[in-house]
Amino acid sequence: MSTEELQKNVEKALDEIRPFLQNDGGNINLIAIENDEVVKVQLIGACSSCSVNQMTLKSGVEMTIKKYAPQIQSVINIEA
Repeated sequence: MSTEELQKNVEKALDEIRPFLQNDGGNINLIAIENDEVVKVQLIGACSSCSVNQMTLKSGVEMTIKKYAPQIQSVINIEA
């Protein structure tokens, strides 16, 4: 998968997750993809201060991204 295809697939995954985050008053932005295996995102709005945002990041965001882009090893939240 090319870097461009990878970025499109990660964006598709985030688009799938976004409505759930927006329902809770938050959102997510793609910051970067490093070495085609580490995705850096930024949880914003209510998600940035939510006490379970790490669980959301791992069990929701990372799992969905890996469904679209299996070569991704991890997803990291970058604090604002």
